Amino acid sequence: MDAGSHSISSEKSRAAAPRPPLQEAGSRPYMPSLSTGSRNPSAKCYGDRFIPDRSAMDMDMAHYLLTEPRKDKENAAGVAASPSKEAYRRLLAEKLLNNRTRILAFRNKPPEPENVSFADAASSNLQAKPAKQRRHIPQSAERTLDAPELVDDYYLNLLDWGSSNVLSIALGDTVYLWDASSGSTSELVTVDEDSGPITSVSWAPDGRHIAVGLNSSDVQLWDTSSNRLLRTLRGVHEARVGSLAWNNSILTTGSMDGKIVNNDVRIRNHVVQTYEGHNQEVCGLKWSGSGQQLASGGNDNLLHIWDVSMASSMPSAGRNQWLHRLEDHTAAVKALAWCPFQSNLLATGGGGSDRCIKFWNTHTGACLNSVDTGSQVCALLWNKNERELLSSHGFTQNQLTLWKYPSMVKMAELTGHTSRVLFMAQSPDGCTVASAAADETLRFWNVFGAPEAPKPAAKASHTGMFNSFNHIR
Repeated sequence: MDAGSHSISSEKSRAAAPRPPLQEAGSRPYMPSLSTGSRNPSAKCYGDRFIPDRSAMDMDMAHYLLTEPRKDKENAAGVAASPSKEAYRRLLAEKLLNNRTRILAFRNKPPEPENVSFADAASSNLQAKPAKQRRHIPQSAERTLDAPELVDDYYLNLLDWGSSNVLSIALGDTVYLWDASSGSTSELVTVDEDSGPITSVSWAPDGRHIAVGLNSSDVQLWDTSSNRLLRTLRGVHEARVGSLAWNNSILTTGSMDGKIVNNDVRIRNHVVQTYEGHNQEVCGLKWSGSGQQLASGGNDNLLHIWDVSMASSMPSAGRNQWLHRLEDHTAAVKALAWCPFQSNLLATGGGGSDRCIKFWNTHTGACLNSVDTGSQVCALLWNKNERELLSSHGFTQNQLTLWKYPSMVKMAELTGHTSRVLFMAQSPDGCTVASAAADETLRFWNVFGAPEAPKPAAKASHTGMFNSFNHIR
């Protein structure tokens, strides 16, 4: 039985009919009203049917009005009437009909349509939606800490924020840990003068273990929960290790000797791949979010993209060919940042002679855009929750600049540092950014704001990465 038959069925048959399944109790089929005046509560609702009222109709007059035009056409087909006769007939019809021209009469008048155009309706719907408020970006740091003996060296990487919400910073020969949850500070390690100063730090994905690169070319692996040195990687490089990057259990190290080495920290013979493409110091290393591509930047103004699939296809070669060798920058390439919402998008920043932020499609090697920032680009960070990019700079303003992507319109410029802002690190929730500068201060900025709908963090599967270290001698 269709929905329309319910309106003409009797009360008895309506009561006996079974209710359709999967419907709410008391529900009835939706019948849209043709009355446009229903928006006004005081207006009558006439429904969608208008029934003629015979008592209000003159049937003879209706018959005359229906048949008169046909007679006029038949007469016109015969002999054309004179103008005087036509005028007399029209005057006689007006007197007899008394201007009655309606054929049907209805019980209720149809409602008058509202004078609302489609454009007005569309604009009212748009206005009904609440406009998204522009996020407030504080112009000053919410916290500032002293960072004495911070090495003023553009090519090093001395700041990192781990997944356990602990920030690590290397000051001279010492690595300090600052717990963002409690605000407490602890000293992890102080190396001797022959090994120091410390040239790089990088947290493992588990947020518990940390790699420390040294000026002596060694790399140390520490367990921060017990302040215990797990192992030292020696003989990998011939000069200082200024850049580090993790890809699960693979620690990638970059050195002043121009080499990039993949080290599997789970096994005794840890060197598994070597990438050779730079002829000067490797100062930037970043793995993509998928772990399939590695970006490296050097003091030779080169940017390389290395692909895991190419490395695995030539396991016996020991040295691997790059996927792309990009030579567009005119100064050292240290600032690297993979886009969190587009896997093949990489942002890079050039040094003082270049001053540009460039965007790359790492599948094709194409440069998508280049923006001259006017000053040395020291570090780059993507907003995890919005399409925004944060850059830190050197002379002349020593500022942090927030850009809207892809328009690259400046959203804010954060000042406070008095020397070049060498390093940046992002909190695990993506809201806060820490910046360390040559003015020996560490500042915290609430630049990215809180996420709209935080997602529950997936359980990490990195707990067993260092389990075998007790058996390594």
